[in-house]
Amino acid sequence: MQVLVTHEGSQRTRVFRVNRAKLALGLAAFVLLVMAMSGAVYHFVFLTAAREGWPVVSQLVKLIVRDEIAQRDRVMRDNLDAMAQRVGEMHAKLVRLEAMGDRVSGLVGVKVEDIRPLPTPPANAASAAPAPARGGKGGPYVPASPTLAEMDGWLSALDASADQHTDLYTLFEARLLEARLKAMMVPTSAPVIGPIGSGFGFRADPISGRAALHTGLDFPADPGTPILAAAGGVVIVAETHPAYGHMIEIDHGNGLVTRYAHCSALHVAQGALVKRGQKIAEVGNSGRSTGPHLHFEVLLGDRPQDPARFLALVPGATMEFARRPGR
Repeated sequence: MQVLVTHEGSQRTRVFRVNRAKLALGLAAFVLLVMAMSGAVYHFVFLTAAREGWPVVSQLVKLIVRDEIAQRDRVMRDNLDAMAQRVGEMHAKLVRLEAMGDRVSGLVGVKVEDIRPLPTPPANAASAAPAPARGGKGGPYVPASPTLAEMDGWLSALDASADQHTDLYTLFEARLLEARLKAMMVPTSAPVIGPIGSGFGFRADPISGRAALHTGLDFPADPGTPILAAAGGVVIVAETHPAYGHMIEIDHGNGLVTRYAHCSALHVAQGALVKRGQKIAEVGNSGRSTGPHLHFEVLLGDRPQDPARFLALVPGATMEFARRPGR
């Protein structure tokens, strides 16, 4: 682009060449100049008018500022009301969780009062809180919009309460898991489904006919009937015994051991980790036996216990004895 500049008193014409870059730079400088002038005019006219109280301009500025402040207050009040409602809902949920925690703690055997920290009053509570007035009180409930400081205090209290309930439920979960593991390691599941042929205690020995102590329970069943682990544990014995025949012993911890004797086949080896209800052997007639059955023992510290006492720990379980004594 070329710009020709001539003067009537001069015969010489000046030629200015303007490219696109210079033109864009000039327009930008013009826009900046206009914005700077507008800011100066706004600062001089409106701010000076608001400060000095010019008749017309000051009233206009006050209306604009008042409308902006009112709109800002309205938005803030709506947000505070919404937050207060959410805080109320969270508080109600925490109250329900606290009631549920009290019930669960009774089941777990934990006293919440022993682990729940007592609320500490603020340092200036004694000086700030007025003495309660005597006499009756009442009147309609007119809720006021909470302040930011009140909202911050509510949220801090709810956050601390949530952390406390999280710790409590973590403790409850650990105790319940511990109780569940203990229950899984106690032989309360019948190793063979069916009636009991001979119980724990003194009886006439089926082979010699003399009185002798029967140290377990006999489960008469057909050969090949699955034998299931009465509880989870580790197989410590899987061998053939002269009296017990093919037998398995499972260690359940805390000195508690179960023995499965007179089997026809063993399906686990020494050192295997078994779980409750897992098939470990099959009913047979090996060892000192007069017929196919499972001889089941429970030993605590190498001393035989009555297995029926453990099997009766299952809610609703009943011990059914066969009419014909087992061998």
